[in-house]
Amino acid sequence: MSRGQAVAGVVRVSMRAVGLPEVPEQTALVAAAAFPKGTLAMRVRERLAEVFADEPFASAFGVRGAPGLPPGMLALVTVLQFAENLTDRQAAGMVARAIDWKYAVGLELTDPGFDFTVLAKFRARLVEHGMERLLFDRLVEHCRREGLIAAGGKQRTDSTHVISAVRDLNRLELAGESVRAALEALAIAAPAWLGQAMPVAELELRYAARVDSWRLPTSKTKRDRLAEVYGQDALALLHAVHAPGAPVWLREIEAVQLLRRIFVQTYYVHTDARGREVVRKREAEKDGVPPGHLRLASPHDADARWSAKGDELFWCGYKVRLTETCDDKASGTGARTPNLITDVATTVSTAPDVTATAGIQQRLTGRQLKPGEHYLDSGYPSADLVTAAAHEGIAMITPLLADHSPQARAADGFDKSAFRIDWTTRQVRCPESRTSTGWYPVQQHGHDAIVIEFARSDCGSCPSRDKCTTAARGNRMLTLRPRELHETVTVARAEQNTDTWQARYALRAGVEGTINQALDVTGLRRARYRGLPKVSLQHAYSAAATNVIRLDAHWSEGPRRPQTSRLTRLAHQLAA
Repeated sequence: MSRGQAVAGVVRVSMRAVGLPEVPEQTALVAAAAFPKGTLAMRVRERLAEVFADEPFASAFGVRGAPGLPPGMLALVTVLQFAENLTDRQAAGMVARAIDWKYAVGLELTDPGFDFTVLAKFRARLVEHGMERLLFDRLVEHCRREGLIAAGGKQRTDSTHVISAVRDLNRLELAGESVRAALEALAIAAPAWLGQAMPVAELELRYAARVDSWRLPTSKTKRDRLAEVYGQDALALLHAVHAPGAPVWLREIEAVQLLRRIFVQTYYVHTDARGREVVRKREAEKDGVPPGHLRLASPHDADARWSAKGDELFWCGYKVRLTETCDDKASGTGARTPNLITDVATTVSTAPDVTATAGIQQRLTGRQLKPGEHYLDSGYPSADLVTAAAHEGIAMITPLLADHSPQARAADGFDKSAFRIDWTTRQVRCPESRTSTGWYPVQQHGHDAIVIEFARSDCGSCPSRDKCTTAARGNRMLTLRPRELHETVTVARAEQNTDTWQARYALRAGVEGTINQALDVTGLRRARYRGLPKVSLQHAYSAAATNVIRLDAHWSEGPRRPQTSRLTRLAHQLAA
């Protein structure tokens, strides 16, 4: 079978452990004549060929059957696809007609390439075998070996929102679309059973087209009635699927499982006086609704979530965090190294930034890329995380949450910093020189803490009592963290109010340029695929493509001379 026969849709999945094929002589001659200075695709082939080896993909591809396209080649095509923000069809077209792409993947000029569906099936295999980050990690490791990324340097992290690949649905549309999606899935998986168990002709009138493709009623009464109909249809379908005579495997269909979850989060079922099941929409105040991180937003993407940032940004999708080097020093050879992305982390949109920080630092440490200083967006990490990072030799440069006691928030009175702590004697002295009478180690929200209590007699007669406490008990109480954490937070809070710290933290802002580059060049903002694993793969290849673009600029451009405007030149001429 020739490579061209893949155009007919035959996808060969066994692996030939040959890596990238050798560049045919004719292809090399024509590419050199057409592009005497080279192109990104050609330089990637020449400098990074070892990154696209087949062996790391071995467990995801068979060794029997007709030989297939090398996974290293498909990985290279995918990186180039993201570097130019192409669709699968466009990327396959480039392999078929672009000379520099043929040079990169080692094809004859007359080779027709492959069908574009091969790329989707390649990605599916990577996701199935947990290889979403494999190519990105290999590229980072190669850059580390080449001295382009050094351990113990500076790195910075920031996050941005990602819009899902599914349509936004309101609550009513979600209820109806979940029924339609389940019916479509059952019509494919078990058409005979569905025809017997459900009134298909009646359901076809309501669910033949996407629910959001036609105008919903404007009357609240009619909308409520339609919601009730959707709920009754969903309940009837779920009863049919879970009936004793129904095939058990129907319950395992993803669309059916999502229908059940969406039904539970949208409707409340109760029994009336006649013993009939009554379905009504849930009311948040009366019936409760699932928390945001569990609430489904679409029956077509189980991982997409609605989330908000501030008062203006509200989106359905995911969140991605990029970490890059930001050293301002030159490498050992004297050449300045490019800023490269060293980690990419994709989560659901409701995950706080601070929850991803520990995982980022663990991955960097595991790859021997431990940053000496880690600049973070204002995710407000906990004292435990800051201290744990310090033990690993990582200085986290990030704002910490301020003291949130009433006194600190009002900026009037005695906050924790006004009290002197003697850790040896386990006593605390207040600003009026009263000494605490209680020191109680406790557990709060799963963390160690210390509760400090002052005597009521001391606080009751204190002239500064109004500045210290308004507690009904009449005496001041403090909650402290263990000594190391308390001192870490105290020093960090004091330091981040200085101009020196603010100037130092300004280095973090540079990562926003990297995010913008990834958004503009690779289309990072919008998810191409559905589901967290596939979106994670998209972001890993987007990060790899961004690194490749920066490496190419580093290889080909050399030091840039500062640009001078014509107005500045004229001013210099006149001054001379």
